[in-house]
Amino acid sequence: MNRFSTNLCIRVVLLAVTITAGAWLFFDFSRVLAYLCIPLVLGQMYGIYHYLNRINRKLTLFLESIRYQDFSIRFSSDNKLGKSFQQLNQQFNEVLEAFRQTRAEKEANLKYIDTIIQHISIGVISFDAAGKIELINPAAFRLLNIYRLRNLSELKASHPGLDELLLQLPSGNKSLYATKQQQQLSIHATALRLQGRLIKLISIQNIHAELQKKELDAWQNLTKILRHEIMNSVTPIVSLIGTMQEIVALDIAPGASNAEGIADLQEALDTVESRSKGIMNFVNAYRDYTALPEPQFTVVNTRSLVTAVANLFQADLKQAGIQFSLEINIQQTEIHADISQMQMVLINLVKNAMDALEHTTDPLITMHVYQPGTGLLHIEVTDNGPGIDEAAMEKIFIPFFTTKKKGSGIGLSLSQQIIQLHGGQLRASSPATSGHGSTFSIILNI
Repeated sequence: MNRFSTNLCIRVVLLAVTITAGAWLFFDFSRVLAYLCIPLVLGQMYGIYHYLNRINRKLTLFLESIRYQDFSIRFSSDNKLGKSFQQLNQQFNEVLEAFRQTRAEKEANLKYIDTIIQHISIGVISFDAAGKIELINPAAFRLLNIYRLRNLSELKASHPGLDELLLQLPSGNKSLYATKQQQQLSIHATALRLQGRLIKLISIQNIHAELQKKELDAWQNLTKILRHEIMNSVTPIVSLIGTMQEIVALDIAPGASNAEGIADLQEALDTVESRSKGIMNFVNAYRDYTALPEPQFTVVNTRSLVTAVANLFQADLKQAGIQFSLEINIQQTEIHADISQMQMVLINLVKNAMDALEHTTDPLITMHVYQPGTGLLHIEVTDNGPGIDEAAMEKIFIPFFTTKKKGSGIGLSLSQQIIQLHGGQLRASSPATSGHGSTFSIILNI
């Protein structure tokens, strides 16, 4: 700074001397020579102005670089202005470097957060008070089964009432929404203010599988209790009946005069024994439902799996006069699954379809294997039978429920349990109007 002050003083003194000399020449010597001093005075004044303005330009450039976030500027050292100005340039450069590092860290954190949001399986949506979408991740698109969303109002066609629910859901609250695809979506809302604007952040999670698992666990527990209580009651009855039959045959019948009465008693005991054993066999038939082994996952070729199941039914389908169509439209042919359990599920679905076509003209079963999107595999078994009425549709996966005369009501429940153990879902659909068949869909993650 001393050098700057010295240079400034010298420039001011020279300017004063030049003005004084010009005045002396003008009044006492020669006006012509005095006029020649004017350019020299102007030049010195401009030099002083430029000299002083250099520091102002640096400050202006420094502040503008901060204002417009242009941190690529570098301030060079000014040796002519002295050591203090070298230090000032250095300080400018260090401040800009600090801003540059802060911005780089901020951008890295934002990119990291954005990457997490884009890859998590929970749907995330943020929007303003007018419903304008500011952020939405792929999981939200997948859960809502849409490919684009610019405003919540666009949800009215595909998800009636969802836009109003999202707008009106208070911050910190949760709600449930059922989609047309029978998904149960758990919605959690959080509101925050960004630069004075109210932004609502929504997280969406499909809890359909969790609800199904809880329902399945409840039915399994109930089945275990019923089986335990029934077996505890029926087993001693069967044993007692056997003892009574021996008493009648060995002790009462030989000396009895009423042969007809003894015969009736033996027949009654035989009937009670038969029905008791029938109850025991009926209860034991559901042992697999409560004791299904864990899947033994291996690499399974999907094409080979469905083709093998289709080949199993060729003779039965031909005998029943049922046409069978197998459609395979997949790119990834391998999945991780328990091949025996998956075959059991497909066989059960095809058998159910055959039973549904017993009184149908031109019966047809279609098995369609396709990939609706990345990471998903659908296997659908469709029949053109009378369909499933709405009341039965709500109960078909409940254990012991059946619409067949000889059905056990365990096939679909067991199939659903197997698919859930594979991390997938088993769904059923049927048009409201009868006569348009039904479809059972296996949805697996691949």
